[in-house]
Formats: sequence, C-alpha cells, structure tokens
Amino acid sequence: MLSMKIISLVLLAALALPAAGVDSEFRDRDKAWASAVVKHDYAALDKVFSDDLIYAHSTGIVESKAQYLAKLKTGTQRYDAITLDRVRVVAHGDTVITHSFARMTGATAGTPFDNKVMLIHVWVKENGTWRLVAHQTAKAP
Repeated sequence: MLSMKIISLVLLAALALPAAGVDSEFRDRDKAWASAVVKHDYAALDKVFSDDLIYAHSTGIVESKAQYLAKLKTGTQRYDAITLDRVRVVAHGDTVITHSFARMTGATAGTPFDNKVMLIHVWVKENGTWRLVAHQTAKAP
C-alpha cells in the first residue's frame, strides 16, 4: 500500500514538471513581449504577433497587428515601461493563456498615461511556433 502511494506521488510530481516548464516559458514570453514594446523592437514584435492578432486596449480600442505596429512605429503609442506582476499561466493543448496585473507608462498621441491594468494574453502554436493571437487589458481596480 505504501509503495502505491509513493508511486502515485512520483507520478504526480512528474506530471507537474511540464506545467512548471510551461509556466516559466510563458512568463518569459510575456516579459520578452513587454521588453520588445518598450525597446521599439518591431522585428521581434512582428515575429511574436500572429497575423490574426486582436489587440484590445483598456480604452476599448481594438486593433489588428498592422494597426498596432503602425501606432508604435509612428510614435502615436509609446511605452516607457511595462511591469508585470502576479502572472498566472494556464495551458490548454496548443493554447496558453497568461493573466497578469501590469503597470504601463508612456504616452498616447502625446498624452502621458500611467495605467494599472489586468492583462490577458492568448498564445497559440501556429505551424510549430508560439504566437500571440490576443491581447486584452482592462483597468485594474
């Protein structure tokens, strides 16, 4: 009986390892996204974003990949800092959802902002590569 409990615990621990790897990987992916936005690394963002990207801001504005990248490239949307906190990662096959609280500072059309938001990212494996297909922020209470 004891050996069955030990085997069960070992199996549960083994199953938890991939989840921990996914958690760490997608925390890093979200950090890399934030860094690319702040550093104006449009090539990195182009690779990360799916061509079908839905980018929804806390203001209610929803943009495509092309629209969002254009805003960044022209400076209409500028981020000075993005910090992520309380990140939660949930995997569902070839889809991973991250939820976090974020602080974003920068300017939109020259008007400064300092937003505290909840952030959801939806990552999907497209042809063997993880892509960000949806971004949604909402003002945090």
